[in-house]
Amino acid sequence: MINQLSWKVGGQQGEGIDSTGEIFAIALNRAGYFLYGYRHFSSRIKGGHTNNKIRVSTRPTQGISDNLDILVAFDQETIDVNSPELRKGGVIIGDSKFNPKAPEGADVRLFSVPFTEIAEELGTALMKNMVAIGASTAVLGLPTESFTEVVTELFGKKGQKVVDKNMEAITRGAEFVNKEAGGPIEELRLEPADGKKRMFMIGNDAVAMGALVAGCRFMPAYPITPASEIMEYLVKKLPEFGGTVIQTEDEIAAVTMAIGGNYGGVRTMTASAGPGLSLMTEAIGLAGITETPLVIVNTQRGGPSTGMPTKQEQSDVNAMIYSTHGEIPKVVLAPSTAEEAFYDTVEAFNIAEEYQVPVILLTDLQLSLGKQTVEPLDLSKVEIRRGKFMGGQDIPEHEAELFKRYEVTEDGISPRVIPGQKYGIHHVTGVEHTETGRPTEDPVIRVKQMDKRLRKLDKLKVDNAVYTEGTHETPDLLVVGMGGIRGAITEARERLAAEGLKVNQAHVRLIHPFPAEEMKSLINSAKKVVVIEHNATGQLADQIKLHAGAADKINSMLKYDGNPFLPAEIYSKCKELL
Repeated sequence: MINQLSWKVGGQQGEGIDSTGEIFAIALNRAGYFLYGYRHFSSRIKGGHTNNKIRVSTRPTQGISDNLDILVAFDQETIDVNSPELRKGGVIIGDSKFNPKAPEGADVRLFSVPFTEIAEELGTALMKNMVAIGASTAVLGLPTESFTEVVTELFGKKGQKVVDKNMEAITRGAEFVNKEAGGPIEELRLEPADGKKRMFMIGNDAVAMGALVAGCRFMPAYPITPASEIMEYLVKKLPEFGGTVIQTEDEIAAVTMAIGGNYGGVRTMTASAGPGLSLMTEAIGLAGITETPLVIVNTQRGGPSTGMPTKQEQSDVNAMIYSTHGEIPKVVLAPSTAEEAFYDTVEAFNIAEEYQVPVILLTDLQLSLGKQTVEPLDLSKVEIRRGKFMGGQDIPEHEAELFKRYEVTEDGISPRVIPGQKYGIHHVTGVEHTETGRPTEDPVIRVKQMDKRLRKLDKLKVDNAVYTEGTHETPDLLVVGMGGIRGAITEARERLAAEGLKVNQAHVRLIHPFPAEEMKSLINSAKKVVVIEHNATGQLADQIKLHAGAADKINSMLKYDGNPFLPAEIYSKCKELL
């Protein structure tokens, strides 16, 4: 028996590939296995090759595997494109409708199963994906009954007859493999799972849940891959809590409405990807000078311009730090797992209000759309901090005509009120201003206001700004990364550790202001450093060199072809450096 398995289903976009993988994965998740799923798909609605690779394990896993055990193919292109991943002795389960052929000379086992034919016998070719699931269960020796609960939930609203037909499709697929193809393959049988109930979600869902429990009640946004699921989740959930989602005409409207919502005292967020953040740049400066809290999620994807909307990349680091014209305080957080994405979203709202600054939650496509097992979230860890927000409080009567909304304070943070509060009236503009908000070009006031704004992050504290793994005091190699590639780095480091090599790992979670002291300590203790990132210019490595120095010992491993890092790639690079 094995303790982990890699399974992939592929075909043409629009053929139900996503639902096939989803049903397979959810059933195994509910059995207590740990899963990680990653989809390759085209930036079009129908047509073009797509696949869903799912890793199933008896222990936690946060990345896709190097190799593949089982490939379920709905067309020959799936075999041609993906079969190089199959390990020696791997299995191809193909629809006999297209007469599947294994690559010449490949050491794999091919099962030709009549997915479409069986589905048509049951009433519709649309059920061929359920037949494929049944065939997979037979190869793995899994009981078809383990899918009953999932199928009932998915199709129950359509009536019991539809549920029964789909279960029959699964059963027929399994029966064919058992009778005609030899049944289960013993070396592919999974060890039993622990049976514990865990969540199974994409990073975007975790962000949306974090926003909900953080008290966000308004989300203006414009749909864009790979961020749209955040809006789709909240459009269903926010109304249940008195909130609302508005689909705006563009990202400029979205961010300015978000500023307006926060100015009115309502926790508000928006979410987009690189092209949308480019459009939001001017408004981010408005939030900075008006000291209005603002939370923006940037789900990075392949750029520039439209680039590769459905592919992995981490090339927005510099843009998120530097793109705003002028100089404003800004915070950029970068979670690396779905669990972190949940808690970091809550913290993004707290930081935005405590320091009255824009906060950008920087994710990437792999984290945003990769689906992973998540332990039950601990809501007791959720804390709401609103800083110097005075909404709902009585403001002391004062003789001055206007309230000092931008009062120069020692910590750089001024008292914040909402429109309509008695004795709280003040000016708000996008130009430089006095303490009461009146426009001014007085050089003395300008310097005071700029200094005030820029010192407000001097005492910013973010827990676990650099996540670390490995316990060596003087490692031979320190591997550094950010975002969704953490799982691949961890797996590579564990392989190296098993060989007796001294390797530590650091994952940067606070991109700006950069955690210089933490990184200096980690880098100085290591003999060599390699920074792993999905871009062509080494943007994270440049930040490390700028703030922590030691450029002579820092190496880069860059990947920008749209595909996520595999553990073996990182392992090989580390071995080369060692």
